[in-house]
Order: sequence, then C-alpha cells, then structure tokens
Amino acid sequence: MGFVKEFKEFAIKGSVMDLAVGVIIGGAFGKIIDSVVNDLIMPLISAIVGSVDFSNMYVVLKGSVNEGMALVDARKVPGAVVFAYGNFITVAINFLLLALAVFMLVKGINSMKRKQEAVAAAPAGPTKEEVLLTEIRDLLKK
Repeated sequence: MGFVKEFKEFAIKGSVMDLAVGVIIGGAFGKIIDSVVNDLIMPLISAIVGSVDFSNMYVVLKGSVNEGMALVDARKVPGAVVFAYGNFITVAINFLLLALAVFMLVKGINSMKRKQEAVAAAPAGPTKEEVLLTEIRDLLKK
C-alpha cells in the first residue's frame, strides 16, 4: 500500500504535471518550427540557391546515379554511395530556429522574473506600529 501512495504523491506533484504539459507543448512547438522551416524558410533559401527541394540534394561518392534522381531512388542503386547533405541542412536550420525560439522564450521569462523581484524587493513603508513607536521615541527625546 505504501508504494501506491508514494507513486500517487509523485504523480500528482505540480512539477510532474508541469513537465507533462511542457513535453506536450514542446511537441506542438516543434511541429510549428518544422512548418516554419519547411514551408517558409527553405523555399526562400531554395530560391536563392536554385534548388527546389533540399531533401534531394546529394553528392554521388561512388557508383553511377542518373542526374536528377530522387535521394530515395539514388540510395537503392546497387553499388552507389551517396552523401546526402540536403536533409542535414534542413534539420540544422530547424534546430537553430528552435534553439533561437526557446532562447527568446527563456529570456522573456527571466526578464519578467527580474521585474517581479524588483517590485517585491522594494521596501515597504513603515507599519502603523513603527510610526507610533517613532512618535513615542521623538516625544521622549523632547
């Protein structure tokens, strides 16, 4: 019975629930970043570089592959060795954008925390008791 109770306390703790929510939101956020990379950024880069599809960019290191063949088909050619760098470029850009977005999010949260701490650290005015004691002290001095 102790194990079940301990597990229940662990599962209900706020930090575990926060982690679960973070993982779910992170997965959705990753899909948004994938869409930004694949649907917005990569077409712009492709227009500059001249290739329409980065995932099919590769260099044949060994063997003979027909010009313009899709990467999936090029890998199936017997004896051919291909260096597929296009997908890596897409994933690297995806990672950099995701890291930048997370950095900006953490920076914003830290900025808000600093503002809250500054407001909380401001000294409060004297309490009624302190004012009364100060007045008594001043009267006694006279």
